[in-house]
Amino acid sequence: MELEELPGIGKTTAEKLRDSGYLTIESVAAASLGELKDVGLGEASASKIIEAAKEAAGCMGFETGLDVLKKRELIGKLTTNSEQFNILMGGGIETQAITELYGKFGSGKTQVAHELSVTVQLPKNEGGLGGSAIYIDTENTFRPDRIQQMASALGLDSEEVLKNIHVARAYNSDHQMLLAEKASEIASEYDVRLVVVDSLTAHFRAEYTGRGTLAERQQKLNRLLHILQRRLSDPYNIAVVVTNQVMSRPDVMFGDPTVPIGGHIVGHTATFRVYLRKGKGDKRIARLIDSPNLPEGECIFEVTSDGVVDSK
Repeated sequence: MELEELPGIGKTTAEKLRDSGYLTIESVAAASLGELKDVGLGEASASKIIEAAKEAAGCMGFETGLDVLKKRELIGKLTTNSEQFNILMGGGIETQAITELYGKFGSGKTQVAHELSVTVQLPKNEGGLGGSAIYIDTENTFRPDRIQQMASALGLDSEEVLKNIHVARAYNSDHQMLLAEKASEIASEYDVRLVVVDSLTAHFRAEYTGRGTLAERQQKLNRLLHILQRRLSDPYNIAVVVTNQVMSRPDVMFGDPTVPIGGHIVGHTATFRVYLRKGKGDKRIARLIDSPNLPEGECIFEVTSDGVVDSK
């Protein structure tokens, strides 16, 4: 349920609430009268909105673990086209979850994102989800000719595959936010089963520099991730895959100093975090860093002219 659907909330009021961090019905229901007055609402209006939000959120209460188990039966698994990678991910990339792929340049993040945009169109009995993909490109890395190579390797019609990938170039962080919201509007129209954001943090990293802008950057990034999870992944049973840049921590004396951009906001919101590294030749190493139900582990796969494949 969107904020605009509550009685007394129009587009302008909804924008005021979102700009102040009230992104969901639950957050409005839990707010105090004084907090909403600080947003710029009158006392009577704020009181009415809080009561309406509480009533709307009333059905979102407790359920049994068995109910949750039955809901999880609807979750799909999307093949990466590498059996070892699939095993690492518990059978593939999950729907109703955000999977973060982070690593240095050349580690295979974009290649995996391209491969998933193809395999999502496979029927379910072949490891796909039988749907289309949305690709939000922030670094001008989407290559249709690469998609054609991967599609041909799987015996698919490359033109049909390209028709089912809806690509948008994001030119700044504000545009990226708008594209994520637009994706939630067209998800059902095009039977979308995969949303790729490549990369998640590039524009945020470039536009918000210095410690003084950190809080604003993190708040905006948090809002973007909530759009991806609450308005795309959960309601439409979509697999969301985001790639992420990295940096080196100078204070790490031993071990790998590589850490992903985005801090705790991305770390807590991403369901699965996968660290990709470049190996010898075509080989790439995928390490599952964080998951709610899978153990840490790693696998080796290859990126060839045919796409992502098992290592020989």
